[in-house]
Amino acid sequence: MTSAPSKFDLPTVEHDEDEEPPSIGITRNRALLFGFFVLSTAGFLYFVLPQIAGLGETWHRLEEGDPWWLVAAAVFEAGSYFGHIWLFRIAFVREGVRISWRESYEVTLAGVAATRLFSAAGAGGLALTAWAMRRWGLPRRVVAARLVAFLVLLYSIYDLALVIGGFGLYLGVFPGPAPFAITMVPAIFGLFAFVATLAIALVPHDIEVRLEEWSRGHGRGSRLLAKVAALPASFGEGVRIAIEIVRRGEWGLLGSIVWWAFDVLTLWACFHAFGADVPPFAVIVVAYFVGMLGNTLPLPGGVGGVDGGMIGAFAAFGVDFGYAAVAVLAYRAFSFWLPTLPGALAYFQLRRTVARWREERRARRAVEKPATA
Repeated sequence: MTSAPSKFDLPTVEHDEDEEPPSIGITRNRALLFGFFVLSTAGFLYFVLPQIAGLGETWHRLEEGDPWWLVAAAVFEAGSYFGHIWLFRIAFVREGVRISWRESYEVTLAGVAATRLFSAAGAGGLALTAWAMRRWGLPRRVVAARLVAFLVLLYSIYDLALVIGGFGLYLGVFPGPAPFAITMVPAIFGLFAFVATLAIALVPHDIEVRLEEWSRGHGRGSRLLAKVAALPASFGEGVRIAIEIVRRGEWGLLGSIVWWAFDVLTLWACFHAFGADVPPFAVIVVAYFVGMLGNTLPLPGGVGGVDGGMIGAFAAFGVDFGYAAVAVLAYRAFSFWLPTLPGALAYFQLRRTVARWREERRARRAVEKPATA
């Protein structure tokens, strides 16, 4: 199901046609530094941590994992990325925007490579997506609003999972231990984030116009305020787009659920692969989402932050530390390391695709000019 055409859907060629991709640091020095950091962090997590924590015997589980459950984990992770691509299409492929599934795959997986070099919850991937969509021909304001809509649809599931899982465990709706700090605190945080996001939709559509008119007679400070108002205006537009997509009940909304659900199932499969005493599913869900807060740390791809956050969350739930460490690090091998190579390949494929988009636009303009004249 698609929405009716609007000024936010139709592509417009801008003056940034030759804009270079975001500087995600593919230089020799940065690549070497990134490789050293990732390898040293991985070495610590996979080799030093077991010795410090006295997990020598437990660590042999990595060599004895059930291959069928590990295959299942790989399949679940692939399904997760399909959900991400599906959600990208529901946010960006609207009326007047024609992007194939292959091109959507390139944008999404290239964002993975960029995210590996940046932290802040995937800032590199967002920057690369914004660049690609501007090069396709969408105006900056449209890209910003659609990107916000994409994030709202994606992270609303994150917030709701914290709320439902946290309250459900603490109130006994779901089986499993329920320490207050690891259930109710994240649940309250998720509820606040969800409500605050919806509140942004109340920002008036014309706040920029109002403040711009007001600033004309109120000095430099008011003009600065008018410029700053563009940020909440874009956020408000994006939230309203997301709400409209939900109201229409478009099938692509399932992409957000698929992304999170299948990634959680990857972690669940890793627990099954390395032991029989699997934590209750609600515990896995809450510990997973609490650990994901490590993505906000200034670490490439959240390496170390997410791993440590999840392991610590499981320890707070009373899960055996060695068992949790093995399962989480195996999960991270599927979610972080496995997609890196196809993500890097997709980045270079996207560069060629963007160049083709530019040539196609130039060819169309060459045909349209004589007709207009």
